[in-house]
Amino acid sequence: MSDQIKHECGLAMIRLLKPLEYYHQKYGTALYGLNKMNLLLQKQRNRGQDGAGLVTIKLDSTPGTRYISRRRSNSPQYLKDLFEGVFSHFNDITKEQLNDPKWLKDNKPYTGELLLGHLRYGTHGPNTIETVHPFLRQNNWITRNLVLAGNFNLTNVDELFGELLSFGQYPKEKSDTVTVLEKIGHFLDDEVQRLFSWFKPEGYTNQEINGLIAEHLDVQRLLQRASRKFDGGYVMAGLIGHGDAFVLRDPAGIRPAFYYQDDEIVVVASERPAIQTSLKIRYDQVKELTPGHALIIKKNGTVTEELCKDRLPSTPCSFERIYFSRGTDRDIYLERKKLGELLAGRIMKAINNDIENTIFSFIPNTAEVAFYGMIKGLESKLNEIKQDQIKEAAQSGSLSDEKLNKILAQTIRVEKLAVKDEKLRTFIADDASRGEMVSHVYDVTYGIVKNEVDTLVLIDDSIVRGTTLRDSIVYILSTLRPKKIIIVSSAPQIRYPDCYGIDMSKLKEFVAFRALIELLAQDGKSHMLNDVYVKCKEQELLPIEQMQNQVKVLYDQYTQEQISAKISQLITPENITPDVQVIYQTIEDLHTACPNNKGDWYFSGNYPTPGGMRVVNRAFVNFMENNEARAY
Repeated sequence: MSDQIKHECGLAMIRLLKPLEYYHQKYGTALYGLNKMNLLLQKQRNRGQDGAGLVTIKLDSTPGTRYISRRRSNSPQYLKDLFEGVFSHFNDITKEQLNDPKWLKDNKPYTGELLLGHLRYGTHGPNTIETVHPFLRQNNWITRNLVLAGNFNLTNVDELFGELLSFGQYPKEKSDTVTVLEKIGHFLDDEVQRLFSWFKPEGYTNQEINGLIAEHLDVQRLLQRASRKFDGGYVMAGLIGHGDAFVLRDPAGIRPAFYYQDDEIVVVASERPAIQTSLKIRYDQVKELTPGHALIIKKNGTVTEELCKDRLPSTPCSFERIYFSRGTDRDIYLERKKLGELLAGRIMKAINNDIENTIFSFIPNTAEVAFYGMIKGLESKLNEIKQDQIKEAAQSGSLSDEKLNKILAQTIRVEKLAVKDEKLRTFIADDASRGEMVSHVYDVTYGIVKNEVDTLVLIDDSIVRGTTLRDSIVYILSTLRPKKIIIVSSAPQIRYPDCYGIDMSKLKEFVAFRALIELLAQDGKSHMLNDVYVKCKEQELLPIEQMQNQVKVLYDQYTQEQISAKISQLITPENITPDVQVIYQTIEDLHTACPNNKGDWYFSGNYPTPGGMRVVNRAFVNFMENNEARAY
């Protein structure tokens, strides 16, 4: 992606189903769980750049001993710092102690059977250590201790926060993470108290009741009550002090979650390949957590999937497939190739089938897989052209060996034109000098472009703001002196804000929206902006389930091609000679390539939850009022 956006967090949970002695005997180390957690987070580091955290819980610890251990880091080398700190606790022990699982569990932190890891990609707020997951809600009752981490954004934090106040709580801050923690914590307290009140009249001691609560705590009921009003995209993982654990997924399946279970271990992660690599298992051994369900792991090792919220139409985030998740997942890899392949026909039309004078490349690094698909599609189109040329020559009687060889020799010209300079930093303060440095974040390969003859076609996986294209990529490509530059996006036009995890909440930042505004002004339709503004304000008075996306009517004024043409103008730097054209994926072809991930609200405006409708209207109101606040 040429325009960097903040996006998804990463989650990993491990429950060891055997005593530590088992792993020491079979795998040669009692730190088996920690080693696997390290690998799980390393293999998902694409999902976090702001920090990482880890919590472990020891089962059946003696009262008075520490059974919950947590470490978090927001350093530039967050994973390295996190695990160096964790493993430093084992540097001062003897070899005999390291090989004594019971001694380790009794004397060292991070030797628990429950492990919860998190990679933070902050979408809002400061990047302080306090914002790094997992979060703790501490209590002297073991069954009331709660650890929470997740990949989520909720659209109705104000409503949920108000509900906490109605409970009589006094939250320390207003954020979705703290609100969710306290909401689940409230109902955990309630469930614990309900069980205590049930068993107390039976004559059990308070100590005996602790064990009975741990055994009978209904985690499904707890999550059903706590999540009743959640609106958004989420995967939330929690550990309860006595040893129960859960992972809850939103009912539309917006955010991804996968798990594996055998008689030794239960592993949950945000991405399937992380589990495959960490445990050396096959693709088909990893299950996807059903939307609206929670994977519940009881202290006794029982593992079940339980319904917690009625399922909505399945709309998993398609951006996961286009960009966010690693392409090492088999399905994602094939889908990204298909996204590129489906663009081939429109590309050939744009270059008038002039393969001889066109060079194809990609914008590094995430568009590489889509590029392979694009080349496959172009080769298929070229083969059709070759067949027509051969038939035509044969029918005219001019198909000599020389002409046949010339036809067959036609190939797709593939080169690596753009090279991203990852180490380039811009420390200069004045705008002119800094702008000059920014234009060189990408470098190009010189000496292979026929000046004023060749067309350059480069595929990007998506175009959000268009600023990097204009200020760096298109500008530096123009120095190669091509006839034309075509930028192809494997994703459709990003038109609407996201509110389920991606940091895309301000309409004015989208190049598609800016193009729309210019078209409306150009055609004397700017008055429609005020009309839509009034309708968006009226929507705020309606019950949330009746709200509709009022911004769609503006986009309905123009075709995708008209908006793309205006975007082409917006991303063209001043004073360059080549023509610039942008080609976008269609939503229909997106669904063809990614048939199981129908979540496309940022392209289509079709939000899967009522909160999304409120967010898009609020985002437009913020735009009209020049309000920089986030829309959710």
